[in-house]
Amino acid sequence: MNPAAATALAQSLSGAVVLPGDAAYEQVRNVFSHKGSPDVVVRCTDAEDVRKAVAFAREQGLRISVRSGGHSNAGLSTDDGGIVIDLSGLDGIEVLDRESGLVRVGPGATWIAVARHLQEHDLAFSSGDTTTVGVAGNVLGGGIGWMVRSQGLALDNLVAAEVVTADGRLLRASADDNPDLFWALRGGGGNFGIVTSFEISAHSGGHVHFGSITYPAAEAAQVVKGWARYLRTAPDELTSHIALFPSFGGDPAPVTVLVCFAGEDPAAAERAIAPLLELGTVESKNIDLVAYPAVLEEPGELPGDWQPTVRNRFVGGVDDAFVDALLEGARSFDTLFVELRSLGGAAGRVPADATAFGNRDAELMVNTAKLGTRAENLEAAPALARFWESLAPYARGAYSNFLSELDADDLAAVYPPETLTRLRAAKDAYDPENVFSRNVNITPSARH
Repeated sequence: MNPAAATALAQSLSGAVVLPGDAAYEQVRNVFSHKGSPDVVVRCTDAEDVRKAVAFAREQGLRISVRSGGHSNAGLSTDDGGIVIDLSGLDGIEVLDRESGLVRVGPGATWIAVARHLQEHDLAFSSGDTTTVGVAGNVLGGGIGWMVRSQGLALDNLVAAEVVTADGRLLRASADDNPDLFWALRGGGGNFGIVTSFEISAHSGGHVHFGSITYPAAEAAQVVKGWARYLRTAPDELTSHIALFPSFGGDPAPVTVLVCFAGEDPAAAERAIAPLLELGTVESKNIDLVAYPAVLEEPGELPGDWQPTVRNRFVGGVDDAFVDALLEGARSFDTLFVELRSLGGAAGRVPADATAFGNRDAELMVNTAKLGTRAENLEAAPALARFWESLAPYARGAYSNFLSELDADDLAAVYPPETLTRLRAAKDAYDPENVFSRNVNITPSARH
């Protein structure tokens, strides 16, 4: 990289350029669970800064990483070498129309900031799970939030986006403007450009019934099976997760059923949640009416040398054999966190070809995080592979936002063949040179 060019870039920006050795470099080089050493970090404050950063990267031959909140499980929002285009300064939140719920959100806004701002207007939006997750990566990959069954995926509520493309254009993407780009953005991630603004349709009502129910670890099989059966017929307002394990070498952890009922009516919430209190021997229950921002968790601090291995699959029809295989395999690991997320409802009623997000007919997503250091998880990789092979008869597809390794099997699972063909056509149209490759990458036809 030419130092003089970096100086000229810095002088032209509203934002800032951070180089190795600068005082701010240590604060911007790493992300949540990955360490990086980029050649340069450009902290943008508007779309023009983004345009200039992309042009600079191309002129200098630098690989581009784009950062919103920095929660990429695969570490794609930093790099060793290359340029990080940091969008955290594009964090504006504006209610454009309270009656319709139309909101403009910057890609660098965090979900807690969005939730709190919307709460002031009695609006809510099915967002990410934790406070510091950024808007852009979550929305573009899917967004399986706490109201996914009542509001759909986060990307299902996207109305329009402004995008800086590889050739420096600033395009509007919507159902009427560049509709092929709009389709591809909703599930195709950062393959087609850098989104500098989202227009999102939020929903009235800023309170939910939220909390947890715990059951003994010994009753895990009956609880999970009963939970899955009930969610098939549960009202759309009810979204639920189950958290299982890890044991950390000690006694098995209890089974935790998390619930979110999107609505303030206590009687309706009680009716919807009641069957989840009859799955076994309840050890504890803690469910309250709360403002939606309260459901977002602060991400726990990972030990400094930890780098979790994260993987997931979707499950169509959940049967007893799947649950038995899941529990039997997971028990063999002391440090494997297992999460089941209910789907269906509004997310399942969107036509399969309406967006680039696949697996609309899945009943749930199973997500695992193997905790520990990178070395420990590499040692456990063969056993993890055998565990996922045991689930292969029941599972399919993958959710791009919850993958840490991005191996060939995972990449093939994210996009069904018909979807991938259509996405590659959009890639050819908007990024034929694969300038934006640090993502769940769709290679252009010329490089495929």
